[in-house]
Amino acid sequence: MDNKYIDKMLSEMDKDLAKQGMSRRDAMKLAGITGAGMFMGGATSASAADENKTVKSNAKGKIVIVGGGLAGMSTAARLTLNLSDPDITVIEPQELSVSYQPGQTLVGGGIWDEDDIAYKRDDFVPDGVKIVKEKVILFNPQENKVTTDKGTVISYDYLILATGLHLDFERIRGLEEAGRAMSAGDNERLLKALGDDGICSIYTAKGATKTWEQMQKYIAQAKSGKKTKFLFTHPSTPVKCGGAPKKIMYLTNARLKEAGARENAELTFYPNGGAMFGIPEYHDAILGQFKREDFKWHYRHNLIEVDKKNKIAVFDAKWQEKGPWDPVLKDYEVIPKHEKVRVPYDFLHITPPQLAPREVAESDLGSAKGWVPVNKETLQHIRYENVFSLGDVAQVPMGKTGGSVRKQYKVLVDNLIALMNGKTLEAKYAGYTVCPLITDIGTVMLAEFDWTVKPTPSFPLDPTVERWMWWLMKVHALKPMTMYGMLSGRA
Repeated sequence: MDNKYIDKMLSEMDKDLAKQGMSRRDAMKLAGITGAGMFMGGATSASAADENKTVKSNAKGKIVIVGGGLAGMSTAARLTLNLSDPDITVIEPQELSVSYQPGQTLVGGGIWDEDDIAYKRDDFVPDGVKIVKEKVILFNPQENKVTTDKGTVISYDYLILATGLHLDFERIRGLEEAGRAMSAGDNERLLKALGDDGICSIYTAKGATKTWEQMQKYIAQAKSGKKTKFLFTHPSTPVKCGGAPKKIMYLTNARLKEAGARENAELTFYPNGGAMFGIPEYHDAILGQFKREDFKWHYRHNLIEVDKKNKIAVFDAKWQEKGPWDPVLKDYEVIPKHEKVRVPYDFLHITPPQLAPREVAESDLGSAKGWVPVNKETLQHIRYENVFSLGDVAQVPMGKTGGSVRKQYKVLVDNLIALMNGKTLEAKYAGYTVCPLITDIGTVMLAEFDWTVKPTPSFPLDPTVERWMWWLMKVHALKPMTMYGMLSGRA
């Protein structure tokens, strides 16, 4: 990584630390790690030297990237570093598309303000890259063309889909008027639908601010002596950052303790699945944390309705019962059961169902489930060889985090350039995902894993232990690494 980008990242981190009355030296001393370690292996002298030795490819072709968020813009930046004469167009209508989404949890917990995560798309467009400030509404992969909402038809030789996903609040009965939303952009319709009586969600930037406002309101209620119910949900669909529903619960717990109101609060988690985490070691660790903090939980509960007037959350609860003996299979049948469960709440944090944008899902580029079907290792579309996808919209296991994108975009660029040169696609994405799971104000469990379904820690430390050093990394280092490392195509 070039020194100027390292300097920019460290400068931004210094500003953030200064707000806390702490120097970088003090922070790293507390963490017990080096400057390179603060960036998760993103910048070392060896990697910097290798970066500077990169031989640019002379491959030619018109590349169109649909989506100018972290995934799309980082990919555009890296392509400009690896092509001698790049022809790249990014189609992105949202002015704040590159805003730092992982920070929404910190906004919801009152650690950051919304302004701390807002970044403008136009400040991060790589040199030489054309930006079209429109929305693609029609894909025609047979003719290698896309059409925007303003009627602009754009042709391509190679297409990269990085559209992100939609938040499907309209699927929840009682919130139909909320419609579908995206993390950035105009979400006034959603905020109006959620109202000001305890319902919130950190899955949009403005919603994160609203979450903090609602959280304070009901912490004050608990502090006044009234028993207060805090509910947190996790839906039946894939979601971006699967740890976020628990992170905001932990932060609520921390703020309640800080206010001296914890004894009057009941915190309950309602996940659709049957475990706290898909990796057994992290599941066990989280379960221990839940027991320690006196949280309640109910597995296999999917939020399907909100009765706002009576403040009731309605869940579809599922379980299995043993049926009659099957003489052929020589085993008992398993009978699936479900029922509606009505739960009163004071504060309800909703992690909404999530799905691919309609224009992608209903096109020939989408799958039966809507997501873009790609080879999970090469990120190449399974039907159209000149199409690639990454980030939230790509149909890969466990890949909807910024940490996943950090690995994916390098693989995609290497494979796209190989295809442009008529070579074999050799770069492989191994499924790396990282979730800095906030467990308190000041501690984080750094959950790293891949498709082996095993912890894959980057440091020789027990990854199931909550640590102050990971809090420093989460709050002070990851944002500058993302904004000035990944979005430069170098981290």
